[in-house]
Amino acid sequence: MITHIVSFKLKDNSEESVARTVSVLRNMEGKIEQLKHIEVGIDFLHSERSYDIVLITKFESRADLEAYQVHPEHKIVIEHMLQAREASVSVDFES
Repeated sequence: MITHIVSFKLKDNSEESVARTVSVLRNMEGKIEQLKHIEVGIDFLHSERSYDIVLITKFESRADLEAYQVHPEHKIVIEHMLQAREASVSVDFES
């Protein structure tokens, strides 16, 4: 199983902006065959080192992760995030 985790710091971390971005991320659920699990979390600590949103996704293989990266539904997310994010960090691991 491949786990893909991305944390996002938004340019605008108002409640409305966070909710809009969470909606865009969750909209992938059920639309990408290779995407076996999706979880979206919102930070509640708002500490100096906090990011605003985390996306956790799971795939059966690296090939499935690669297919997800170029899927049209994921490209919609990429377009939104290019406008909304100030920064992002990711980690991908196999378990």
